[in-house]
Amino acid sequence: MSTRPRPPGRMDLGDALEWLDRHQNLERMLAGRGSSIPTLDRMVQFMDLMADPQRQYPVIHLTGTNGKTSTARALGALLSATGLTVGSFTSPHLERINERLSAAGEIVSDDELAELLSSIALLEPLLGGERLTWFEILTAAAFRWFADRPVHAAVVEVGLGGRWDATNVADGQVAVVTNIGLDHTEFLGPTRAHVAAEKAGIIKPGSTLILGETDPSLTPIFRDQGAAAIWERDREFGLLRNERAVGGRLLTVRTPGAQYDDVFLALHGAHQGDNFAAALAAAEAFFEAPLAPDVVAEAAATLESPGRLEVVARHPLVILDGVKNQEGARAAATAITDEFDVDADGVGRRVLVVGMLRGHDPEEILTALEADRASLIIVCPAPTPRTYPPEELADAARLVAPGVEVVTTDSVAAAITLAREDAGPDDLVLVTGSLYVVGAARSAILGRS
Repeated sequence: MSTRPRPPGRMDLGDALEWLDRHQNLERMLAGRGSSIPTLDRMVQFMDLMADPQRQYPVIHLTGTNGKTSTARALGALLSATGLTVGSFTSPHLERINERLSAAGEIVSDDELAELLSSIALLEPLLGGERLTWFEILTAAAFRWFADRPVHAAVVEVGLGGRWDATNVADGQVAVVTNIGLDHTEFLGPTRAHVAAEKAGIIKPGSTLILGETDPSLTPIFRDQGAAAIWERDREFGLLRNERAVGGRLLTVRTPGAQYDDVFLALHGAHQGDNFAAALAAAEAFFEAPLAPDVVAEAAATLESPGRLEVVARHPLVILDGVKNQEGARAAATAITDEFDVDADGVGRRVLVVGMLRGHDPEEILTALEADRASLIIVCPAPTPRTYPPEELADAARLVAPGVEVVTTDSVAAAITLAREDAGPDDLVLVTGSLYVVGAARSAILGRS
């Protein structure tokens, strides 16, 4: 718990979040970057006003197109299992904004978050007329909170891209790049090489890079950043075994320092094995030594990643999985087939609940999700103004799955109710698409407001 005195004019959490939300439109305007040169100058200046809290502990910095949050959670669990107090900054959140900041396994409390935001609100006028973006405020709050706790290390996930992301005011001792795909191309560029160049910007001279992307045409982009060491997937680290097990995966992971045999990972999906391997390599690079097998076993067996192939109910089986692009949708569909299909678990029909944000191609994502294998597709709006119109999403679903019944609902909660009423005890309900939808579904199913 922070012992820092409360600043004068401290806001309660409701007022603090209202103040924060007034910065949302500014963030969206700046995110376009079309009319200005991207810069970290404002964030650097503000961190100086805060006495550079991001330099008071070592940072492990993560970027990539898919798998960042799961890898960050795995890395935090591995470091914590060694006895370290670990701070973690991830995005987006599912149900509460507090989820983005955690330390020692606990998310920031309402009082602490209000205090952090109040402090930032008092300092912001010292920028000389500049205003921070919504994400810059949360990043500054995380760095300040970690210093106040204090933490032994911070696992920090990039919000968007890397080079110009607010989190890049920190110098990561270890940088992790999970993979490179085409996402946010309006900001990061039209090709995978453009995306790679932006994400490579988090790699600092003298750091160790854990590179999960295996495309050899992209490797030089990362090598040119001046890392002291580069550990590449399937060369310096990787999986020798990644098999389905009851309640998760069974892995054998190879790193430069060790081989970890028969590790039970309490997450579903073969891609989660890849994420865990990258996290384990990053932890080994951080300590510059292998981890004890019992530490690895403890972290893997107790790992949770809410909203990522998360089983939240049974009879019918209800699975939540947020996807934002084709690669994520394809991984979800593969996991559903491999780990939850009728031959293995007695699951019968599939019911798909889906909602998306504008800016994504619904036909591509629905195709990757194998929507044509569903018996019913229920379309709902994401609880945000950026939602893809449900009627248009339903039209896309009918094109992708012409023989499947498609219905629309006016809320996520209504979609969940309909899905569970339609599904039999041996059926499967997959709630997917935007994490806004997954978060709202999680609240509805688990009975939280």
